[in-house]
Amino acid sequence: MAATDTASSLTQHVTKIEAGAYVTAAAFLGRTPVLALGDGHVVLVEIGQEKRVAAHPDGGILSVAKGQRTLVTGGDDGRVVEIAANGTATEIAKEKTGWIDALAMRDDGSIAWACGKTVRSRGAKGEVKSVAAPSTVRGLAFLSKGYRLAMAHYNGASLWFPNTEAGLDLYEWKGSHLDVTLSPDGRFLVTSMQENALHGWRLTDKQNMRMSGYPAKTRSLSWSNDGYWLATSGADACIVWPFKEKTGPMNKAPHECGVRESRVSQVAFHPKALVLAVGYDDGWVLLCRLTDAAELLVHRPGETPEGAITALTWDADGRHLLFGSAEGFDGLLTMPA
Repeated sequence: MAATDTASSLTQHVTKIEAGAYVTAAAFLGRTPVLALGDGHVVLVEIGQEKRVAAHPDGGILSVAKGQRTLVTGGDDGRVVEIAANGTATEIAKEKTGWIDALAMRDDGSIAWACGKTVRSRGAKGEVKSVAAPSTVRGLAFLSKGYRLAMAHYNGASLWFPNTEAGLDLYEWKGSHLDVTLSPDGRFLVTSMQENALHGWRLTDKQNMRMSGYPAKTRSLSWSNDGYWLATSGADACIVWPFKEKTGPMNKAPHECGVRESRVSQVAFHPKALVLAVGYDDGWVLLCRLTDAAELLVHRPGETPEGAITALTWDADGRHLLFGSAEGFDGLLTMPA
């Protein structure tokens, strides 16, 4: 059924939110929807009310990471700030010589941040370790097992054990690497690149995996809950690469879903089903089922321009979908029972 059909629309189940500024990221702290804004504020959206927290009053929010109970923001003021579900803001760190390029967080409370070539990781007990990367770090991600961190930089990615004296373990590929993500089972490391491509490595032997052909940069990446699929933005459809086999996506064609004339800007896999939330440059949001490419319309912009979808996330149960846009027009979908 086409997404434009009235019967396949979920728009009546969306509660509108007006954040009023560019939405850098969206998250849920428990049941509370949270929006991190480019103007330095974090908005905690309760039913019938909202709480605005000035996380970075002298700058904008550039990077965001979510843990089990808190949200961490990094700004162009060089500060790393932790936001609790009750709105309490606590400064974790302040870098004197630059802004916070990337953040990562584990459910145990461990936090990592990058400022230029310097990467710091604060463990669950509060001890901070530092390392110098080969070049400016643009992306960070913790591995699912062990206290280990992946970082994306020029000419590849590196892995780091903060609690050991060992140096960086380099995964090489020429070019500028931006975002970094790891499969939930810890088998694959994937980066987005400046040249409109993805690059991957198999962690066991550093086997290279090239994923190219995008008309634009891929800046949104999302794994399925079983780790067998990686959804990506950057084309006029959501491109989904297969990772079930030990060779990953090599010599395999990706799936495409949500094909439209507008480019995909954000993707988010449902936490329990093979369903994708897909946001577009023109403000549309669709749900797409990977198994048969069926579509449901979540949001279609009105007459007032709302900008590209810049943030998209599910809650832990998959009952709610939160999305935000470049113009601060946002929404919360509650899935019907």
